[in-house]
Amino acid sequence: MKYQQILEEIHKEVVPLLGDGKVADYIPELAKVDPGKFGIYLLFLNEEAYYIGDAHEKFSIQSISKVFMLALTVAHLGEKVYERVNVEPSGDPFNSLVQLEYECGIPRNPFINSGALVITDLMISHLNNPKEELLSFIRELVGQEDICYNETIAASEKACGFKNAAMVNLMKSFGNIKNDVEEVLDLYFDFCSIEMNCNELARAFRVFANHGKGVIDAKRYITESQFKRMTAIMQTCGFYDEAGEFAFRVGLPGKSGVGGGIAAILPGEYSIVVWSPGLNPKGNSLAGMKALELFTTKTGTSIF
Repeated sequence: MKYQQILEEIHKEVVPLLGDGKVADYIPELAKVDPGKFGIYLLFLNEEAYYIGDAHEKFSIQSISKVFMLALTVAHLGEKVYERVNVEPSGDPFNSLVQLEYECGIPRNPFINSGALVITDLMISHLNNPKEELLSFIRELVGQEDICYNETIAASEKACGFKNAAMVNLMKSFGNIKNDVEEVLDLYFDFCSIEMNCNELARAFRVFANHGKGVIDAKRYITESQFKRMTAIMQTCGFYDEAGEFAFRVGLPGKSGVGGGIAAILPGEYSIVVWSPGLNPKGNSLAGMKALELFTTKTGTSIF
């Protein structure tokens, strides 16, 4: 299959959409990102790779970091993680307080903000230095050392992260946050600020495409059972309250972030990452969603 030609076709088809989305301007630093940026990186387990556009420019991965947070925490704690956070699609915006209060401070899943805040709390309780350990984990998955936090973006999020603060305090009132509220928030904002490019994210997600086993090394990062559960959560909960639409249009497990990135996998075959900062009203990359829909349609590849 002529993958490079397919990526070039997709690029031409989505160019008209690049001005239609809206960057995440509620985070001041993200409001500065050029909405015209667009990149795709496709990486197979056999090292075959194809890319186009701004695939080597770093961007804030935001909620895509939630996949790495969950993987590292599950690798340490196993099934105990799911005693504190559920695995159901939310059906509500990623920062909903109403659902969280109604369900007594137990988040619907680990990929909405409240769920990731509980995962952050678990990491503080069970890891010696979670900030450094998550970064080391991602660097090991990618196979390079220059993956870093962006302290400016983290500070920008903290300055306007009122809903996240409300969530942590609400969950604390229900006993589902064990550590200091400010410590949880600071670490969570750090996690969201991680910067990577499409190439680096594709290399990291290739480990998940390989059922949790390293590709550049022989290390098993998560078990087969943990892989199965994580992939299921990516499929059903990876796109906020648009997960059903993504499954319907694209048909791959994945995770999006309000930085405009989408990382997805076809288990046993490939990882693919798209970056386009303009978001649709649900908080997912407008051109990115369309690009992945076109990709799975043109290649005939999906989990369905």
